[in-house]
Amino acid sequence: MATFEAKVKSVLSGDTVILHNVHNPKQERTLSLAFVTAPRLRREGDEPFAFESRDFLRRLLVGKVVQFRVLYKIPTGANREYGIISLPNKTQLPETAVAEGWVKLRDDAGRKDDSEEAAAVLEKLQMLEARARADSKGLWQDSPSNINSTNELSDPRKFVEDNKGQDLNAIVEKVLSGDRLICRILVSPTDHVQTMVLLAGIRAPATKRINTSDGKEQPAEPFGEDAQQFVETRLLQRTITLNVLGVSPNGQLVATVKHPMQGNIAPFILKAGLARCTDHHTTMLGQEMSVLRQAERAAREARQGLFQGQAVQKTSSGNEMEAIVSRVQSADTIFLRSKSGSERRINLSSVRQPKPTDPKQSPWVPEAKEFLRKKLIGKHVKFTIDGKRPATEGYDEREMATVKFQDKNIGLWLVENGMASVIRHRQEDTDRSPIYDDLLLAEQAAKEAQKGIWSPKAPSAKQYVDYSESLEKARRQLTLLSRQRRVPAVVDFVKSGSRFTVLVPRENAKLTLVLSGIRAPRSARNPTDKGEPFGQEAHDFANKRTLQRDVEIDIDDCDKVGGFIGTLYVNRENFAKSLLEEGLASVHAYSAEKSGNANELYAAEKKAKDARKGLWQDWDPSQEEEEGETTTAGAEANGEATQTRQKDYRDVIVTHVDESGKLKLQLVSTAKSALQELMTSFRSFHLNPSNNQSLPAPPKAGDYVAAQFSEDNQWYRARIRRNDRDAKKAEVVYIDYGNSETVPWARLRPLSQPQFSPQSKLKAQAIDAQLSFLQFPGAPHYLADTVDFINSEIANRELVANVDFVEKDGTLWVTLFDQNNSGSPDQSLNAELLSEGLAMVPKKLKAWERGAKDILDAYTKRQNEAKEERRGMWEYGDLTED
Repeated sequence: MATFEAKVKSVLSGDTVILHNVHNPKQERTLSLAFVTAPRLRREGDEPFAFESRDFLRRLLVGKVVQFRVLYKIPTGANREYGIISLPNKTQLPETAVAEGWVKLRDDAGRKDDSEEAAAVLEKLQMLEARARADSKGLWQDSPSNINSTNELSDPRKFVEDNKGQDLNAIVEKVLSGDRLICRILVSPTDHVQTMVLLAGIRAPATKRINTSDGKEQPAEPFGEDAQQFVETRLLQRTITLNVLGVSPNGQLVATVKHPMQGNIAPFILKAGLARCTDHHTTMLGQEMSVLRQAERAAREARQGLFQGQAVQKTSSGNEMEAIVSRVQSADTIFLRSKSGSERRINLSSVRQPKPTDPKQSPWVPEAKEFLRKKLIGKHVKFTIDGKRPATEGYDEREMATVKFQDKNIGLWLVENGMASVIRHRQEDTDRSPIYDDLLLAEQAAKEAQKGIWSPKAPSAKQYVDYSESLEKARRQLTLLSRQRRVPAVVDFVKSGSRFTVLVPRENAKLTLVLSGIRAPRSARNPTDKGEPFGQEAHDFANKRTLQRDVEIDIDDCDKVGGFIGTLYVNRENFAKSLLEEGLASVHAYSAEKSGNANELYAAEKKAKDARKGLWQDWDPSQEEEEGETTTAGAEANGEATQTRQKDYRDVIVTHVDESGKLKLQLVSTAKSALQELMTSFRSFHLNPSNNQSLPAPPKAGDYVAAQFSEDNQWYRARIRRNDRDAKKAEVVYIDYGNSETVPWARLRPLSQPQFSPQSKLKAQAIDAQLSFLQFPGAPHYLADTVDFINSEIANRELVANVDFVEKDGTLWVTLFDQNNSGSPDQSLNAELLSEGLAMVPKKLKAWERGAKDILDAYTKRQNEAKEERRGMWEYGDLTED
């Protein structure tokens, strides 16, 4: 009788196996063990010991190469073959199964084959069965089978919750496709559950199936049968380990399936190109998803299976570049400027800003943009292009990139804070983020924490009032803004080199700001318009330095159309000065003098002229000298430069010197005794416990209050400069002394008593003043030395001031003397500053200064001596040279 060789694919029951050709798994045949029968596994309920009987044969045979002989066939019905199976270790079936008691002889055994071999086999089996029965083995044991097997999970989610993180033993009963199995989960030795399990992290092509709606057969997808066979040959009827992770939308278990020897099978399927990664399981798998992505990438690069014939898209991945963020268009789109000055727009890979069309997300659109602007604008970042989206109707071509700031992925940072969502890519999308799985995990965490767009509460909408809309509105807001110094703001739009739209968040104000002290050339407003020379350059420079930046502004006045005139500080530097230094603006003499920054602006313009920059590229110094002589002559004709220095001596006390060298003076006269009387009454008033009244409402900028000075805990008259409602603190200026500090609201009281009012009783005694004929150094450390020197010279002393000139706003230009001095300007504090190298004679003189030639000559002589001896700012030579 012929002997054949085959591999055992599966075991149907304790007496029947499926064999397949060793070299061609698709060639199969069913073989039942001769002369014996085993209990059956049935859907409506297993026969006693059916599982144990089959499991004995499964463990013995599945996956092994065996030899078999067919003894007889039964032609009726399924035309089944019956035979004997031999293992390489000489084990024979059905002998071993009968000896262990897991099968019993058929009642009709021997009737189908009356050969001598069959008779000998049957006789041996009868003997083995009698021995097994006597020993109560297998089916012959006295205790009944107690295995409870169910075919459905009543509550899959609860099952996952109860078993998550545990290793569950299971047997693969059937492979439906490359990514879904029917498994018998061995919950306990006596409780089994048969259910469908989806392989976590992958999606395999479908196999051939019947459409239940119309009964038609749907053919298999490409490589669907290959994927099924790949899994069958490795897992079918093997004992595996399951780690349940979650439940699919259809209520099916999603789990990691581990081969007993090789571990998780999913990477092997992917590496063979027989499946793709699925993004839906990323939040279940967590960091393990990266292993699957690498396996899929390996198959794609090797063009295996599903990726045959697909060209590997080449990107500049790995070519990390650097740039500066010049503009934030939205929470997922930014503009980058390279070192060469060129700009490019990029989209953050796999990240989407809050949807403007979604009622729940739309309130977060401005919030997310501002969130990103604060973090990135003007910052150096590194970026890598991940791919490109081709142009479509309504959209230009878009570059998708990974952007990092200080090694932090910006897309991930947005998603973590709930300021963006993650794009669900199609399978064929190759422009996704390299950390796509991390993004999905971060989104899931943000949802659970209800951050940003996932919060049930919408953010409070910020409404900005446009105060430049009309002159009336501008004048109303001017009163408030002009009292404050260095107001924080954001440049929202650049209209030209010297004209901006700025937002003042703490005032909810939007206004047009015009830079004082300069005139910038006009840029073209539209393609058909023609701008002035260097107008576009000035506009581009302003865009580059200020757009969307956090800045500070000082407001001085407003123009005839509602624009606010003032100073814009970028990184604490006057932006008008920056424009002048680049030769992209010129000094406007009248407004420069009025702003008090004239010396600084003229010096910046001179620097650009000497370097022949921008507007001054063809500048001829000789022409300016001639113009200067003409101007001086004209001024003399008008009687300006012929002014003589008046002798207006006044006794003063310098109460404060600010960081820029400007002074606050008190005039020592009848007002001194009046102030002393007022302060005596004022302090007595506040010592009385009955007058211990807090402010009736939060203070506002410009309000007069009584403030308790932190150094001596005495009460003084003060005015609110700025207010911090969150910290409940206010910055106050002591109006009789000129110094300022930030104090809690608890140290403030109302100044509503008429006997102390600065409007009706005694006006503020601290007067603004500046030292005449001097220009202080621009370098911060030299300027600090100058301020320290002034403080040391004037501390606790009454001085004599000659008031050289009075500005329209009341600021005094003074020369300070010791009380015992003769009054000669050459013996003044002003002159001492020049001798110590702590100030210089201005290059640009005011009209009233130009007439004092004797003073200028004396001061210039002192300055030259300081230069020669390398004092103060002259320690490294002449700063005024190129």
